[in-house]
Amino acid sequence: MSEVRRPPRPAARREQGAAPTAPTSPAERPRSGSVATGTRPRSTGVPVTAESDELARPWRRDGDRRRSPRPAEAAEPARRWGGLLRRRTTRGAEAAAEQLGNVTLRLQARLKEQAAAQRRLSAIVWARRAGYVVVAGALAWVVLASPVLALDPAQVEVAGYGTVVDPADVAEVIEAHEGRSLATLASSRVADELREVPGVRDATVERVWPRGLLIELTSREPVAAVPDGEGGYDLLDSEATRVGHSAETPEKLPVVTVPVGKGNERILESVLGVVNQLPVKLRNRVQDISATTEDTVTFVLRNGPQVDWGSAEDSALKARVLQVLLDSGQADGVTAIDVSAPTMPTTTTG
Repeated sequence: MSEVRRPPRPAARREQGAAPTAPTSPAERPRSGSVATGTRPRSTGVPVTAESDELARPWRRDGDRRRSPRPAEAAEPARRWGGLLRRRTTRGAEAAAEQLGNVTLRLQARLKEQAAAQRRLSAIVWARRAGYVVVAGALAWVVLASPVLALDPAQVEVAGYGTVVDPADVAEVIEAHEGRSLATLASSRVADELREVPGVRDATVERVWPRGLLIELTSREPVAAVPDGEGGYDLLDSEATRVGHSAETPEKLPVVTVPVGKGNERILESVLGVVNQLPVKLRNRVQDISATTEDTVTFVLRNGPQVDWGSAEDSALKARVLQVLLDSGQADGVTAIDVSAPTMPTTTTG
């Protein structure tokens, strides 16, 4: 920045109205950098300068624009802006802290709500599980231990005793399971126990809820009596199974006379096969039946003739032929009827 030279102040003002006089020589002209005031200097050669700084200001280079600010004046705006920035920063920090605090409080409240909801859900789940356990325990007690499903012998119905099955033996088997829950009672086991009862061939057991049973027995009906050698008779069914005993000659049962001992079992089976093929009405008339071999089966009718049957083959046809002869009157007065050849029956008189 070029230095502004200030000319010396004039000794006295020029009188008003005096016309300026231009310098006559270069020495008298204003030097470079001096300020012309529009007045002519005196002849003494002393340059005329502005009376004050206000008059010289328009001729200065880069006036107030380039004048450096004073340190105090430059620091004042900085202090103001710094204070303003600090206040704004402080307010922003306080607002951010307040906002962060609000967010933290909301987050904590939300976490507390979630924890409370989780506790309620857990309580509900455990209460539901406890309810399930209670219900299951109650059902188990009702099914296994309560008298609601306990077997009552008075509510058991039994059919099919037949003529040889003792009801007391069947009742003993049923009473052994009295009070047991019907839900856990194995019907097949009860049926197996009933098959062990004398005279029972088969048994079926069904549950009758809540406390009863329905039992259907298939009894082993005796079809023949075999002398026991002591004056009594063993009662045999169609399978040659002993189903009873009688001290006297049984009514309506044929007395079987066959060889005893090992190897004679087939003879007894053949005789029993013939008895099984006879109609009930005709079988009840058979008094004695005997055989020495499998093909020589012979029986005697009550109040009737002797019948030569032969083997057990074609027993059904032989039974029909015999029944026809007896019903037609052709057997009246005869002593023997031979149906061993059922297509050519013969009768013997006398």
